[in-house]
Amino acid sequence: MPIYFDNSATTPIDQRVLEAMLPYFKDKFANPSSIHILGREVREDIEKARQTIAETIKCDSTEIIFTGSGSESDNLAIKGIAYGLAHKGKHIITSKIEHKAVLETCKFLESEGFEVTYLPVDEKGLVKLSDVEKAIRKDTILISVMLANNEIGTIQPIKEISELARKHDIIIHTDAVQAMGKMDVDVSKLGVHLLTFSGHKIYAPKGIGVLYADERIRDFITPLIHGGHHEMGLRAGTENVPYIIGLAKACEIIQKELNKDIEKIKEIRDTFENRILTEIPETILNGNKEKRVCSISNISFKYIEGEALMAYAHEVCCSTGSACTSDSVDASHVLYAIGVNPVDAHGALRFSFGRFNTLEEVHKAVDILKEAVLRLREMSPLYNKK
Repeated sequence: MPIYFDNSATTPIDQRVLEAMLPYFKDKFANPSSIHILGREVREDIEKARQTIAETIKCDSTEIIFTGSGSESDNLAIKGIAYGLAHKGKHIITSKIEHKAVLETCKFLESEGFEVTYLPVDEKGLVKLSDVEKAIRKDTILISVMLANNEIGTIQPIKEISELARKHDIIIHTDAVQAMGKMDVDVSKLGVHLLTFSGHKIYAPKGIGVLYADERIRDFITPLIHGGHHEMGLRAGTENVPYIIGLAKACEIIQKELNKDIEKIKEIRDTFENRILTEIPETILNGNKEKRVCSISNISFKYIEGEALMAYAHEVCCSTGSACTSDSVDASHVLYAIGVNPVDAHGALRFSFGRFNTLEEVHKAVDILKEAVLRLREMSPLYNKK
């Protein structure tokens, strides 16, 4: 069986999540907007699920908006505020290492007449508070900085950025897709107005996302999908009931098992990294060794193309960057932003670990990678000339 170290792309569904979902594919099939008894029962289950998810991130259940994905949640947060507050200003601040769901949304808004400042990061992938403050203008309406990076795992100082934003009466959004289930995510501690995450990164299915929207700013958001008055009027369309139930079960598990998961995943990641960096010469850990989520390890293998290494070590499932940019031949924009040279950036692989990985898999994977690196370097003119 292949060894799956690509949990940042998607996680397998937890069996407990699947079991919670199954009744809603057959027995509890009714439309939750129907007023008959079957519809009302499903509506009650949705609202219980909403409450469970709200408890996980410490907010009110009325502040949880269901969407179809993390990308849709990001779009609703950013475009929704941009259109809703365009009369106040048209300036947005984000960082250069955001997920494409944020960066491409910002680029689209630039074509609509908005201005966007893309903040640089240091060699560890951290945004500097001084750069945030310098970028703020009188017409700034939104700051969007991710909580944890999807390629190198760096955790941003969102609490401090939120304090700056609120000081200047600016809406603050954070993409928490890679943070959920890997660290405590508490909107009251973070101080954000908007937060987004998705189900398939936390052992729930693909096709379900969440937007947390502080009730005090919710009226400023312009909906992207119009129709019925679903989701507090912000996202029309009949709710995806089985997936909502699955997401709630995944959040319930996080509430109970977060610390256990973090401890286990960190041990797996650290064991993997220690062996790779000590047993394979000329390997480099990219990003912040300390201030990062427990699940991600981004490593450059010098003198080797990352895609070639993936092909030779095909038993180890990993990625050359974000799964959402896998069709691109360009190296990671995140690695470029932190100053990794182009050659080493092309030789980088992201390994991401999860709840169901084992130390046995780690040792097998390292042995496979060692052999593949040796073979590829033997064929590499760059390596033989050094």
